[in-house]
Amino acid sequence: MAKTITLRVFRGDANGGTTQDFRVETFPGMVVLDAIHVIQKEQDPSLACRWNCKAAKCGSCSAEVNGMPRLMCKTRVDALPTDKPIEVFPLKTFPVIKDLVTDVSWNYEVAKKIQGLTLADEGSKEPLRMQQIDVDRVQEFRKCIECFLCQNTCHILRDNERKDVFFGPRQMIRLASLEMHPLDVADRTQFLKEVAGVGACNITKCCTEVCPEHIQITDNGIIPLKERVADTYFDPVRKLLRWVGGRK
Repeated sequence: MAKTITLRVFRGDANGGTTQDFRVETFPGMVVLDAIHVIQKEQDPSLACRWNCKAAKCGSCSAEVNGMPRLMCKTRVDALPTDKPIEVFPLKTFPVIKDLVTDVSWNYEVAKKIQGLTLADEGSKEPLRMQQIDVDRVQEFRKCIECFLCQNTCHILRDNERKDVFFGPRQMIRLASLEMHPLDVADRTQFLKEVAGVGACNITKCCTEVCPEHIQITDNGIIPLKERVADTYFDPVRKLLRWVGGRK
């Protein structure tokens, strides 16, 4: 039987805001995004919400539901406690544009700083050949839908607001997909250490927990990158070789 639930939704913009309660009648299989659409259609069309596919593949409908970063289109209402209002807030890490819509453009700006795939012979007409094991390794990282839930749950970006020292889990995965590509010849270890700030991550794995694509962000991406940086900059033998060779 249908029942009525309460959604407590953030209303406001970059200058601040408040919450507003809405009563919504549920239906079988309802997700939080459905409830937001009901509010927009029947109660308040001015409520702003970003969405696109409603299939958990575009990453547009990211929000904080009951304090947890989630995709609204993937969060079923019947899986949430309904004895109290379901709280729907915008991502905390990024500036609010209006209501549930946030400005995530910072992610695209830092992505421009990352050196793209670099082949040994860019002009070669020979087909690129890769072993299946190498394809599988980088394919995991390509599943990212850029919902930025991992960026939102990262305490360095969320709680400490240090976008100046850390690119965040999403960009670490982007870097991992390039660094672990068998045909890529670029060396991004200095960039990882001094610009992207891979050393700032203390491996809490909170980013992995919220990933809707179940990418092992920490274990398969960030940790191997940290190991590469450690091998290059903190291995005593390599340090001695750099000193002998006159390299910083």
